[in-house]
Amino acid sequence: MSLSDEPSSATPSPDGAAPAPQWSRRKLLQRAGAAGAAVAATTVVPTASATTTRSREVDLRPGRPLLLRGGTVITMDPARGVVPRADVLVIDGRIAAIGRRLRAPADAAVLDLQGKLVQPGMIDTHRHMWQTVLRGIAADWTLGNYVDLMFGRFGPLFTPDDVYAGSLLGAIEAVDSGTTTVVDWSHNMRTPQHADAVVDALLDSGARARLAYGNYAEPAQDWVLRGDIDRLRSERFPTADERVTLQIALDVFTADFPERPAWTWARDRGFEITTHAGVVGRQPADLPERLRDAGLLLPSTTYVHATTFTDESYRLIAESGGTASVAAESDLHGGQGYPPTEKLRRYGIPTSLSVDTVTWFSGDMFHAMRATLAADRGLAHLRAHEQGGLVDINELRALDVLAHATIGGARSMGLQDQLGSLTPGKRADIVVLDTSSPHMTPMINPVGAAVLQASTSDVDTVVVGGRVVKRNGELLGNGFARARRLADASRDRLRAAAGEKLWREALNPSGR
Repeated sequence: MSLSDEPSSATPSPDGAAPAPQWSRRKLLQRAGAAGAAVAATTVVPTASATTTRSREVDLRPGRPLLLRGGTVITMDPARGVVPRADVLVIDGRIAAIGRRLRAPADAAVLDLQGKLVQPGMIDTHRHMWQTVLRGIAADWTLGNYVDLMFGRFGPLFTPDDVYAGSLLGAIEAVDSGTTTVVDWSHNMRTPQHADAVVDALLDSGARARLAYGNYAEPAQDWVLRGDIDRLRSERFPTADERVTLQIALDVFTADFPERPAWTWARDRGFEITTHAGVVGRQPADLPERLRDAGLLLPSTTYVHATTFTDESYRLIAESGGTASVAAESDLHGGQGYPPTEKLRRYGIPTSLSVDTVTWFSGDMFHAMRATLAADRGLAHLRAHEQGGLVDINELRALDVLAHATIGGARSMGLQDQLGSLTPGKRADIVVLDTSSPHMTPMINPVGAAVLQASTSDVDTVVVGGRVVKRNGELLGNGFARARRLADASRDRLRAAAGEKLWREALNPSGR
């Protein structure tokens, strides 16, 4: 028996809705590392039904098949495009089918999503979640303030309990806002106990996460070779729950590259590497050239920020198969350099997006997408105005940045075959956006709405690996209540340990 009465491709619906647009696979791969190309977004979404199924009426126990019924599905799959009034069937944690009038197993949990947008879970490839307990403290900081205050003065005060609280709350925040996967750039691993605490937090959170193990407090050539990463991998990974995986976070600060033994160690053990790179005044602009000369230019490396590389370095990243993680809000506020999306497009470097840290900026990918789009377009307009002209066509499109936030993130993590698009066979990491609010009404352009109108308040339902973790705008279970208590206690402990003078300086670094 067929699972569907209709094909899952974008065919016109019986009630005359516009057919879903199709993407060019070749252009999709070129522009965003299996990301996205332009799409004619004219699909009209019906008004949300007043009889939408409530979570209390549906048995959402893990393990049951799940049928998401009747939403407008933004698949981010070039073969499917946007499919209006479609169903998504999830079995055993994976997407089994996408189409209209799908037939679900008798024991499936069925959620009525008429009038809602359904998209892949977003993927953040660079977030320092241990810092979440100091949310907003850096509102007026520069990059210099951040290095001095966070690394030099607050970071040493963090106990394993503090990094647990920050990582737990950060991961729950990500899920709540529709980010189902986070690369936790955890670079305050001062002791093995700190590392174990972060692993515990990620496992407890319900998010899909990759722990990027780092330690800014010591030279990489020292802490990497000490052996705790090997200890952590052998004792804690692979975990029984494969939602949480492990990689390594390595930075290079000087042209003589003393961190080379650490990079060689990571390469020889098959670790994927993520690195802050190309930051103004912090990292050499020719790092990829130095990695090439050392035999360490690897396809599994993600270059975070990547703002000030030489043209040769951008070319080498593209040739090596490496990827970039753009943190536009961070770059614009902190001064790491101008967001490099135009250069990444020019050289064909696969791109993902990141939040960086909520001590400074917003913690959701909606802001990250909008900041990226605004920075790219603003620069193009400025250049055109300086030449006495105007921009005729925007080069960076809404679909491109949505692709950066989904399939681009999966590509950065080497998981493009598992995550990043709603494609049968992939893991069921799914986000549902409500469209009934004033700021989402009327619905004309689903992709444009997801990128430029939606906010965290519109995140109605979140599914991670087939398990519903948020429904009707509410996180399920009591995980957030516990995380909030721990975060409040951690904030208070850190404030007491820092002292009021330092606390006031952090809140008002200029002394105004």
